[in-house]
Amino acid sequence: MNIQELRKLSLREQRTTFCPGCGFETFINCFLRAVDDLGRRMDDYTFTEGIGCSAWISNNYFKADNFHTAHGRAIPAAIGLKAANPQLDVITIGGDGDLASIGGNHLIHAVRKNTPIAVFCLNNFIYGMTGGQVGPTTPLESITSTTVGGNTEKPFDLVKLVLGVGGEHASRYPTAYPHLLVKGIKRALVADGFRFMEVVSQCPRQYGTRNQASAAASMLAQQKAVYLSREKARNTDRGEFGDRSVFGDFDNLKEYLDLLPTEE
Repeated sequence: MNIQELRKLSLREQRTTFCPGCGFETFINCFLRAVDDLGRRMDDYTFTEGIGCSAWISNNYFKADNFHTAHGRAIPAAIGLKAANPQLDVITIGGDGDLASIGGNHLIHAVRKNTPIAVFCLNNFIYGMTGGQVGPTTPLESITSTTVGGNTEKPFDLVKLVLGVGGEHASRYPTAYPHLLVKGIKRALVADGFRFMEVVSQCPRQYGTRNQASAAASMLAQQKAVYLSREKARNTDRGEFGDRSVFGDFDNLKEYLDLLPTEE
């Protein structure tokens, strides 16, 4: 089934309200493709979401049951649904601000308890819907509406955070590699226990325009320059690694750290 047919079958509205070039459209298409490849349907899943651009994906567009919660509270809602009905396949979709800042403590304890839910964090490095404020993953020196002189706070490495508190399935995929993103989503959907995926997404409107990358194409090219697959990272000299990061699936902290240059 082609993506146009999948969208007609799986989405309430064919036209979304995301800004032009937003990576969330790529995530929607990749998610629908992954579900179809697994031989499943959207209504096989139950979704929770908080507040933010990413919350619109499951709340407004997916043809599936969903629980729209307060800002930062999507994970405890998912935990409650799973506890009330263990047969449900519960998925949380949120942004970096919603899941790692306002809801950060919920994320940590869901990992620690190995709660059997899947969490997809769409990381665009900024609070997109609420005005372009600095977030927990905003890169150093980046311009936001609240850091007009550049961000001075070191951002979270979300994969490292999840693995560091005992996560057994953490992954990262940029939207610049949709074919690999589909494979990663499928693995996250069928794995056991708590699953976390960071989806690195471009935001030309709020992040890009403030940081000399107002076109989606340039932001996607930057993703390809910054993010190395775990296979390429393994064969890259640590002295040449620079500020780049690694994407793929990771089962433990040591496995992840072994792919990164040693911090000074």
